[in-house]
Amino acid sequence: MNHNYCVILAGGLGKRLWPCSRKDKPKQFIDFFGTGRSMLQQTYDRFCNIIPKENIYVCTQERFRDLLNEQLPEMDDKHIVYEPLGRNTAPCVAWVAHRIYDNDPNANMIIVPSDQIILNETEFCKDVQRGFEFITQNDVLLTFGIKPTRPDTRYGYIQFEESENNFHKVKSFTEKPEISFAKMFVESDEFYWNTGIFMWSVKVIINAFNTLIPDIATILDEAAKLQGPDNIRKFIEEHYSTCPNLSIDYGILERSSNVYVMHCDFGWADLGSWETYHEVSTKDEQNNVFKGGKILNYNSNNNLIILPENKLAVIQGLEGYTVVEHDNLLLICKRGDASIRKYVNDVGVEAGEEFE
Repeated sequence: MNHNYCVILAGGLGKRLWPCSRKDKPKQFIDFFGTGRSMLQQTYDRFCNIIPKENIYVCTQERFRDLLNEQLPEMDDKHIVYEPLGRNTAPCVAWVAHRIYDNDPNANMIIVPSDQIILNETEFCKDVQRGFEFITQNDVLLTFGIKPTRPDTRYGYIQFEESENNFHKVKSFTEKPEISFAKMFVESDEFYWNTGIFMWSVKVIINAFNTLIPDIATILDEAAKLQGPDNIRKFIEEHYSTCPNLSIDYGILERSSNVYVMHCDFGWADLGSWETYHEVSTKDEQNNVFKGGKILNYNSNNNLIILPENKLAVIQGLEGYTVVEHDNLLLICKRGDASIRKYVNDVGVEAGEEFE
């Protein structure tokens, strides 16, 4: 029996990639690069090459049930956790950990976001296998770390202790620091970027929840006393809103003493913003990224412009802008603008929720 499992987190709203990412179809369900597969589908495909398909689970919100069934029709509904509402990552990870434990108490889990870019699939597979071997031999919580190439305020940072191998004990976590701290972190050579990819055994993570977030553990323990999967699911859904709204990072990892980070180098990016999209895309000689329709460029530099296939745009003298047209929506803002979430919220208030 293969005791290795994958849990794909696919419940986010992706507001920073608006207007392509919308509340009814967020970024994980979108094919941003013309591959023919959405971010979620690519993540699923990646792990089908590593572990058996029947050991893959997905966590998403109930509102995305139809989208998920459309994009991954081969998945058994028993392997999908539908949250009745978004409560961040800690409650859904606890829920799926208990579900896996009921079927396989000796299971190991890898937790992965559904919106990440992996450039070197072969190296990624090797690191996943190394990680599974490490957590099988050690009762630890393991995270994947990437050596920073620049100070970047969009990523979390992990401070680590030196060791003789690729597995380092974690000293501290810092979530999206200000630029001055990011510069110090990179210069110190003591920090990795936090990829948000985690590994542990189900026994270790359930024990961590029992110790650190008993509010979540109590609900799941009470549900486990019921008979029948439908009754268990109904009980959890009815009490899910009482779970604390916590990330797995803050709720468990930052408060645990048995956390390790594995140094990885498989070409990684978190597709969390249009700025990241620009970074990972092919650029012209003027550092522009043009996607979609036809664009006539006159002395424009450092832009990201995405248009529908049937559109023609003439761009003159534009410097450092993000321009994205999707359906009946048009975004024009300076590149690197961190306020897109605010813009989307304002859109909902000023123009109506159908535009979010």
